Amino acid sequence: MPDQRDPAPYDALLLLSFGGPEGPDDVVPFLENVTRGRGIPKERLKEVGQHYFLFGGVSPINDQNRALLDALRKDFAGHGLDLPVHWGNRNWAPYLTDTLREMVAAGHRRIAVLATSAYASYSGCRQYRENLADALATLEAEGLELPRVDKLRHYFNHPGFVRPMIDGVLKSLADLPEKVRAGAHLAFTTHSIPTSAADASGPAAEHGEGGAYVRQHLEVARLIADAVRTETGVERPWQLVYQSRSGAPHIPWLEPDICDHLEDLHASGAPAVVMVPIGFVSDHMEVLYDLDTEATAKAAELGLPVRRSATVGADGRFAAAVRDLVLERAAAERALPAERCALGALGPSHDLCPVGCCPARAPRPAAAGADSPYA
Repeated sequence: MPDQRDPAPYDALLLLSFGGPEGPDDVVPFLENVTRGRGIPKERLKEVGQHYFLFGGVSPINDQNRALLDALRKDFAGHGLDLPVHWGNRNWAPYLTDTLREMVAAGHRRIAVLATSAYASYSGCRQYRENLADALATLEAEGLELPRVDKLRHYFNHPGFVRPMIDGVLKSLADLPEKVRAGAHLAFTTHSIPTSAADASGPAAEHGEGGAYVRQHLEVARLIADAVRTETGVERPWQLVYQSRSGAPHIPWLEPDICDHLEDLHASGAPAVVMVPIGFVSDHMEVLYDLDTEATAKAAELGLPVRRSATVGADGRFAAAVRDLVLERAAAERALPAERCALGALGPSHDLCPVGCCPARAPRPAAAGADSPYA
């Protein structure tokens, strides 16, 4: 590994996330930000916002990002890594453009970016890169000196991301009634996306059925299932399933849905299920509503014992993984060798998104890639 205290050439880390409302009055404006350009009426947004209103109009994602910021700062300080950590969102305060403006004013010129999405996809990677390009264009129009931003690689198979999820599954299995524990199935869940977007995810060479998005999730599911089998001595049936579908019903999205899967498992005689949200870094609204509320209610209706394992969140091992990612990229930028931690067969992801990686729905500039208009 490179020197654990030398992040050069980077002078700051930016945590880049989705954002979420922090009160009832924020819900519709937040959803207007999320859906801008799609022509969705305000009344429809109020209907969609009912998920947030069930939780007082507050998305948990912002507090979870604050906890992750705190964990990162403590980890960096504890390992002698002098690197300020900032936070910006795509759809709610603190907005990305405002944060980058503040970072420039503070003198930051070389910024590593950690997105709260571990996998390759348009919405999980390319769109964040487009957001970065939009923010840089705004700063350029304001006459500010532009920083260079480098997005850290996908970390879906980094041990600091995978191991906390393995422990979460083991804890959830232990929480099941003993009589159903040995036969419990594992349902690995992630956000459904249009099949066309999945097929085009990742570098062009990986495009095809499911693309990198499905391939990476299947690899993480296999890694966790294998570890659970090794540590419990029990071979458990498992499947990758999907949740949180949105959009027009005539457009094909990845299936099966978690609730349909629970019905199928119950019909086949499965005694219990552990839902494992591998597609999510933290317990944000899709986890709290689609799994903890909707899917758990479906399981109760079926009489099927179910548990939901924890996401990584602000786990100290994930904070350490982020430190690894920063230092390995810093070493690469200085043309020094560095260990690139990755579990499984897929190996570490690319540092620089190539041309044609997770292509946009319509051509738009994207920063931090081979096709970036910003060096």
